[in-house]
Amino acid sequence: MTDHSFWFYWFVFFGVILGRYLLIAGGAYWCFYLVFGKSFAQRRLRLKPPLRESIQRDVELSVLSAAVFALGAAIILFGYKSGVTLLYVDLHKYGLWYPGASFAAVLILQDVYFYFIHRVFHHPLLFKWLHRGHHRSGDPTPWTSFAFDLPEAIIQALFLVGVVFIVPLPFITLVAVLMTMTVWTVLNHLGFELFPASFPRHWLGQWFIGPTHHSIHHRQYRVHYGLYFTLWDKLLGTHDPNYETEFDTLLRR
Repeated sequence: MTDHSFWFYWFVFFGVILGRYLLIAGGAYWCFYLVFGKSFAQRRLRLKPPLRESIQRDVELSVLSAAVFALGAAIILFGYKSGVTLLYVDLHKYGLWYPGASFAAVLILQDVYFYFIHRVFHHPLLFKWLHRGHHRSGDPTPWTSFAFDLPEAIIQALFLVGVVFIVPLPFITLVAVLMTMTVWTVLNHLGFELFPASFPRHWLGQWFIGPTHHSIHHRQYRVHYGLYFTLWDKLLGTHDPNYETEFDTLLRR
């Protein structure tokens, strides 16, 4: 691997991360709000059209978040080159079963981390310093998926920076986690419900967070803190007991 300066890697990662955001969030917004919006009108979660000023604020915060995450990515790469991380390239090192297992393990760990820091972000004494920027838009759009205040972006980035030092991970797993996180957060901030009416009651659907689940959080603040799974919300009493009813109401509008 060619040696470059830390800031060269930061600049490259900043471009990649920002481009990924613009491609996935921007593509979702283009599809659902500009092209196919009327086709999904009955599945719309927003109460009113998004404001241009709100989208602009979300994009500005997302550029800042991309800069922070690029810093984390550069730290990870330098750690790998120095031999101090547990990242590796050879997929046969722990067996071909391991990349999939480690992928699932990291998602579970990330969900636990996200749930508890998210609850902290919503503490009345901390909210305006850590998390208010993400909620300024009210009802979210895909652009909101990456919109974090600086302290929140740093805390979010710390998970992946830390996990590569404690869990052996092939690079392909790390990339898969990053892509899953991006797509999942855009889906949850989409502003449209894509899952079928049976989703909240299905044995599998009961454990996954979807657009309606997260939209309720953006309106109520005191429920639904998870990232991927509903487990911790249900265990710790932050799952909205009216979730299924609200889901049904949405699809019957």
